[in-house]
Amino acid sequence: VGAKEKDTQCGCVSESRNLQTGRDKRDGTKSHPYVVQILGEKFPCSLVPQKIDLPEYQGEPDDISIQKCREAARQVQGPVLVEDTCLCFNALGGLPGPYIKWFLEKLKPEGLYQLLAGFEDKSAYALCTFALSTGRPEDPVQLFKGQTFGQIVEPRGCRDFGWDPCFQPDGYEQTYAELPKAVKNTISHRFRALRELQNYFLQPGSQRVLEGVPQLGEGEGAA
Repeated sequence: VGAKEKDTQCGCVSESRNLQTGRDKRDGTKSHPYVVQILGEKFPCSLVPQKIDLPEYQGEPDDISIQKCREAARQVQGPVLVEDTCLCFNALGGLPGPYIKWFLEKLKPEGLYQLLAGFEDKSAYALCTFALSTGRPEDPVQLFKGQTFGQIVEPRGCRDFGWDPCFQPDGYEQTYAELPKAVKNTISHRFRALRELQNYFLQPGSQRVLEGVPQLGEGEGAA
């Protein structure tokens, strides 16, 4: 992450050529340090966290991510990266899906587990989508997705991170909440989505979506 002069009151970088990372104001998850850690020092853009008030869109996960990203880009008036997370139960046709935050708020992990009480199929998958916009309305939004498959189980482990206690990834005897963070961070849906994003920017000869946005080491004031 580039060392640039920041407006500490609003958390914005004073130079608009940086890539904003937008999250809904109502989502309290602080994932920005983890995102920076996974992307690594070679990632060519400086990430600047922003709290953005976004509408509650409805629809399929990809459509929701695209709409959120376009609205975030409109609000910050520049390039933006927006994260969205789904937890999809196969027995329920993919629900709760993008509405997992609201299901979790009302039902807690125990209630999510009970949703499948009448079904033999307890399989599910966690989906993370990073949507990337250049900030130009005419450009398409790029999606980078990661999936982790698993089972919905009776909650076990710490309760400090959403629905982690009731999701047990395939190949493991522990839930997300029980796994050491060092292990979870190498198999999680967010990790896999970030790897897709990283590969897109770092692969030789790739056409970067942020054409015209100076990368680290380019332009006046770059670190």
